Amino acid sequence: MKETLILLYGGRSAEREVSVLTAESVMRAVDYNRFTVKTYFISREGAFYKTQEFDQTPDVTVRLMTNDGIADLESLNPGAIYEEGAVIFPLLHGPMGEDGTIQGFFEILGMPYVGTGVLASSMAMDKISTKRILESAGISQVPYTTYFEGENLAAALDEAEAKLSYPIFVKPSNMGSSVGISKAENRAGLQEAILEALRYDSRILIEQGVDAREIEVAILGNQDIQTTLPGEVVKDVAFYDYKAKYIDNKIEMAIPAQIPDSVANEMREAARKAFHALGGTGLSRCDFFYTKEGDVFLNELNTMPGFTQWSMYPLLWKNMGLSYPDLISTLVDLAKEVYEKRQAHFF
Repeated sequence: MKETLILLYGGRSAEREVSVLTAESVMRAVDYNRFTVKTYFISREGAFYKTQEFDQTPDVTVRLMTNDGIADLESLNPGAIYEEGAVIFPLLHGPMGEDGTIQGFFEILGMPYVGTGVLASSMAMDKISTKRILESAGISQVPYTTYFEGENLAAALDEAEAKLSYPIFVKPSNMGSSVGISKAENRAGLQEAILEALRYDSRILIEQGVDAREIEVAILGNQDIQTTLPGEVVKDVAFYDYKAKYIDNKIEMAIPAQIPDSVANEMREAARKAFHALGGTGLSRCDFFYTKEGDVFLNELNTMPGFTQWSMYPLLWKNMGLSYPDLISTLVDLAKEVYEKRQAHFF
C-alpha cells in the first residue's frame, strides 16, 4: 500500500509564489511507486483548501491550484488535513511557513512533517536570533547592529555608522528569500532602507557589506548530520535580490564551488555546527561569505531552502550522488524518524 505525502503550499507571506513553484517541482519528482500525493493550498488570506490529488506523475501541463483557481472550492477547517500515517511536506517560505508557526500546528495535529521543529524553525527564521546563537557557538559572522521599531532612529543610524562602514545591508529580521532587503551607500539611504524593512518586520538587522563570494552548503539529517561540497552563486546582477532569484532567474551556480579544499572543509564543519547549535532536523542550507582576504563568514541558515529542481539545495545533493526524487524520499524518512522519537518522549 502506498504512503500518503501531503504537500502544503501557498501561504500568507510575500513568498507564496516561490512556494507554488516549489510544490509543482516536488509533485512531478515524487516516487509514485511509493507515494500518493495530496495537495493543500493556503490562500493569502490564510484559508485552507484541498486541491489536487496524484497517484502518478502528472502531465507537464498540470498546474497546482492557487488563488485564481479556488473560487468553486470550499475552505476547510485546517485540522481537516489530518490523515493517519501521512507525512506533511510544508513547502512554505517566510513568516507563517518556516518560522515555527505551522510546525507548531503539525505538532498539535500529531503528524510527522519534513524539516526542522518549532524552536529551530523560529530561531533560524529570525536573523537577529540566529546571529546571537551562532555567536555563542563561536561561529564567525560579519559585524552588525540592530534597530527595533519604536527605538530612536537617529541613534540607530549613529550606532551603525560608528560600528560599520558603507555599503551596509538592511534586512527584516523575520523574512526570507531576500524580501525587504536593501543596500545602503550613505546615511540617507540607510534610513530609507530601514523604513523599507519595517514594512515586513518590526526588528531590523543592519549588517556590514562585504566584498565576497556567496558560497552555500546543503545539510541533511537529524542526529547524523551530512553536508555537501559547497556551491557558489554566480550572478549577473549587482545585488542578488528576490526579483533576480525568482522572477528574472538571473543567477547561475558553480557546483562544486572553485575554492580550496581547506575552505570547503571549514564551511562544511561550520554548517554542521550551526545546524546542531540551532537544533535543526531534516534539511537546511547554510550560506557563507568568502572574502578576497580568505575570511569565511556564515551569513544565514535557511531551514526551508528553495526546493525547485533548479534550486541550489537539490543541485548540491545531486552533485553528491543523491537525485531529486531520492532526496524527497530521504526527507520523508527523516521526518518519520523525528516524529517517532518525539512521540517516545511522551511515554
